[in-house]
Amino acid sequence: MSEKRILIVEDEQPIREMITFALGAAGYTTVEAADARAALALIAERVPDLILLDWMLPGASGLELARRLKKDELTRDVPVIMLTARAEEEDKIHGLESGADDYVTKPFSPRELAARIKAVLRRGSGQGSDEAFEADGLRLEPLSHRVTAREQTVDIGPTEYRLLEFFMSHPERVYSRSQLLDRVWGSNVYVEERTVDVHIRRLRKVLEPSGHDVLIQTVRGTGYRFSTRT
Repeated sequence: MSEKRILIVEDEQPIREMITFALGAAGYTTVEAADARAALALIAERVPDLILLDWMLPGASGLELARRLKKDELTRDVPVIMLTARAEEEDKIHGLESGADDYVTKPFSPRELAARIKAVLRRGSGQGSDEAFEADGLRLEPLSHRVTAREQTVDIGPTEYRLLEFFMSHPERVYSRSQLLDRVWGSNVYVEERTVDVHIRRLRKVLEPSGHDVLIQTVRGTGYRFSTRT
């Protein structure tokens, strides 16, 4: 049985109850909040292992809350799965760019949701090498889960960290979006290829102040590579 604690932020009580029942059966501990304010109060008491976050909330929206959580040192590494009835691709991109790690469209089955949660938590637990990687003043240390650029700490999200770790451990090789999904997200994860582009943009953004964004190169018509060569 899992002891992972999941915070459900959803203003519709029947949906909260359905999710709570399904996740309880899957072995998770759950806590519930109907809005952003209640969610923040619960997080202050104890940081959850994962947050299920509804897009449309009274007061502050789920997108606003996700952005706030990703900026806070206490919660920036907590995975977030957005729950929403908005199924358009651009809506998904907005959700991912706000800091969400995955996106589940309503209506969804409890079984699908449990599978998504399991996949995201497994990604977050990452089983990688303990060896530090360094390239042109950019350093990634798996043991401390720290990234520094020219000896300055880089504030990086969990998905971008995993993506950078993969790139730095496999330099100078081109990977397609589907290959990156398999190697970084996992072959059994329900994520679209466009998601890779979103996280590449986010990774470049955090590396831009030090000039290391140029190491993440686009290979037109093929995919992406990590290279110190221009």
